[in-house]
Amino acid sequence: MPIIVNLDVMLARRKMKSKDLAEIVGITTANLSILKSGKAKAIRFSTLEAICKALDCQPADILEFSKDNIS
Repeated sequence: MPIIVNLDVMLARRKMKSKDLAEIVGITTANLSILKSGKAKAIRFSTLEAICKALDCQPADILEFSKDNIS
């Protein structure tokens, strides 16, 4: 998939655990794990907004487009 999810990077930069982010955002740790692994097919803008607020970042800090990964 050409979209790379850099959520682990932002969590490490903010010294936050996935469990804590999931609680703040209001999603399950399982759904956050699916998003982190890049296996999610979609993300709601409200979820993306909540993640960005919690991590004090921009969507581009979390999601990246890579031409190298186009199938």
